[in-house]
Amino acid sequence: MREELQALLRALPSVEELAQSAEMASVMGSHPRTLAVEAIRTAVAEVRRAILDAGIRAPGGSDTTEHAEATLAALRSLVTPDALAARACNHLESVTRPNLRRVLNATGVVVHTNLGRSILAPQAIERAMEAAAGYSTLEYRLSTGTRGSRHEHVEGLLTELTGAEAAMVVNNNAAAVLLMLAALAHGHEVIVSRGQLVEIGGSFRIPDIMRVSGARLVEVGTTNKTRLSDYEAAISPDTALLLRVHSSNFKIVGFTEEVGVTDLVSLGAARGIPVADDLGSGALASLDVFDQEPSVQESVSAGADVVTFSGDKLLGGPQAGIVAGRAPWIEAMKRHPLARAVRVDKMTLAALEGTLRLYRDPERAVHDIPTLRYLSRGPAETQGLAEELVERLGNRLEEKVAAADAGRTEGGLETEAKVTLSVEVTGAKAGGGALPLLEVPSHAVVLRCTGGRAAQTAGPEWSVVEVERRLRLAPPPLTPVVARVGRDALFLDVAALGQDELDLVAETVSWAVRAHGEDDANARPEGRS
Repeated sequence: MREELQALLRALPSVEELAQSAEMASVMGSHPRTLAVEAIRTAVAEVRRAILDAGIRAPGGSDTTEHAEATLAALRSLVTPDALAARACNHLESVTRPNLRRVLNATGVVVHTNLGRSILAPQAIERAMEAAAGYSTLEYRLSTGTRGSRHEHVEGLLTELTGAEAAMVVNNNAAAVLLMLAALAHGHEVIVSRGQLVEIGGSFRIPDIMRVSGARLVEVGTTNKTRLSDYEAAISPDTALLLRVHSSNFKIVGFTEEVGVTDLVSLGAARGIPVADDLGSGALASLDVFDQEPSVQESVSAGADVVTFSGDKLLGGPQAGIVAGRAPWIEAMKRHPLARAVRVDKMTLAALEGTLRLYRDPERAVHDIPTLRYLSRGPAETQGLAEELVERLGNRLEEKVAAADAGRTEGGLETEAKVTLSVEVTGAKAGGGALPLLEVPSHAVVLRCTGGRAAQTAGPEWSVVEVERRLRLAPPPLTPVVARVGRDALFLDVAALGQDELDLVAETVSWAVRAHGEDDANARPEGRS
């Protein structure tokens, strides 16, 4: 076998030979030469390594000849120009494919942090594209021909919608809290309830942010009970701020007590100390599902001096940290050196402006902002979407999946397992660290691999876990689908799917459930018509 392996190594074309071959001609002409050559070099190196590894693993014993023949046959198929070109093309596609890709969210989590949180409204997308495509009035006043401030573009909208005296925007709510503490309490004490020393994810912890800002943390109360008297007793001449932090991503229930923002404001006013309210999620709309969430308007109306919240959670806009409150404190934050380090770009401001304008008409906001629309869907609507998805999946799968234990075979092994589809009631989540106890009634299409000789013979390779993996790895022109597995089934929750996305989901799922065991690198989807 050693001689045959040496012959295969000699048969490998050089990188330059393969680059000039007919098989690679179209690829070399449509990609940068350096990338294409590197992909060829990688492909040749992989095959060379496979041949060398085969020599190391050459078995002994009675089955040596049979095993050697099978190994050589497999290796010969790898050294052909077509096979090497296909391998190089796969590598080239992997390095030229965008890393940040669109996915279809079938998880049942609407504001999914790992999937980019809120989807923008069409009006917000249009404004962001306009800002990105040309020069803009980011820091320029057309009325006077002089330099302006980027804060001006949305401050008026924010004060109008929240009732605050002033407002500003930074790049996320964590930055808003950091800037607030640095500008208003650096070198001084900030009093916080022990039960509100939260971690919101990504190692963002209130005690750590307090330390970075230069403020000194003063904890009061206990984990489950903090009274107004606890705050009052902790106030000293060095107290610069009373901070309330909304526990947006968890709830403590049972034997609990906490101080409302109204009472905290009364104490702060009596002692001449400003009160800051970090709301986190930033609910501006009046939706039934938001009843558990304090609104920005309520906090401002209660008299909080500074209110911080996110732009891309329950507000449904781009990632941003929004600060609203009394003018002297907001102006102090605008003037702080850290404000420049955490400022937003023109596209974020444009998208946020497009989102906020929708809130002038609450009904339109719920209709046009996807996050609000998805969270306000009723069970009848989600059931209809799920049933429509089942129909579209059925139409696509009928030619791909055997309806009974008899199907297309290759080499005597059935390659299509039986798949069943059903609709089940689910409970969708808001996500984004908001409304942790909320379950929004929803529906999911449930896919089960229930039979066929492939399911019985192939073992774990053909399962809903494998289908879920293929959904994530779907190559272009397909759109990856992120779903969830549970109870030996694949759940495609429609809570965060748009009507116009159902065909895309059906297309990817139908590709994912085809023949198990087929090499993903060679299982190319058919091009769309």
